[in-house]
Amino acid sequence: MSAVAANSTLHRTLEFWQASIGKKTVMAVTGGILVGFTLVHMAGNLQVYLGAEVLNNYGRLLKSNLGVLWGARLFLLATISLHLTAAFQLWSLKSKARPVAYQKLSSTKSSYASRTMYISGPILFFFIVYHLSHLTTGQTHPSFDEGDVYRNVILGFRDPIAFGAYLIAMGCLGFHLIHGVWSAFQSLGVNHPKYTPKLRNLATGLTALIVGGNLSIPVAVMFRLIGSDVQ
Repeated sequence: MSAVAANSTLHRTLEFWQASIGKKTVMAVTGGILVGFTLVHMAGNLQVYLGAEVLNNYGRLLKSNLGVLWGARLFLLATISLHLTAAFQLWSLKSKARPVAYQKLSSTKSSYASRTMYISGPILFFFIVYHLSHLTTGQTHPSFDEGDVYRNVILGFRDPIAFGAYLIAMGCLGFHLIHGVWSAFQSLGVNHPKYTPKLRNLATGLTALIVGGNLSIPVAVMFRLIGSDVQ
């Protein structure tokens, strides 16, 4: 009986995944997880304003339990993989349903953010790869020191190329979030005239918080508001 129940559960799961609403739900849930991680990650990074000792202690704390750290990394990798797979399959279904594009695209009912979701997403993926190689593993960092997180941040963001890359990435993140957060609620069935304006305000406020917080660090470094004594 247990084998039959397992097969039945697997069958229902596959049916759910194959349906468009299933893919949209997966995107909404995984997107929510990634937004939560982004907030936590940003909060940790903002400790740069508290000085080198605080940020370096935070870095050592993260590496003090490698099992937990790698467990979190693998969980995030699986979450990103599901998010990207669902997005690609939805895009593919949409393309097959409309093999010939409209001669004149009408955008009166869609925002720029919504129309660029499938562009900002891949850009953010490649940015994540760059971000890891820049401040986690150090391959693209001009002077990486694994034990000195504060110095890595300061010297890393003084590089004009890195600074520009982060500006572009945060712009893409802003467009992705402001539509994605609101759209996730719609996919999960939270759709009512009473709540829709509030959800849009939530998406806007959350986007401003995340983009503003993340952008403040490279801007503060580049204009020597923090870390001016680091050589």
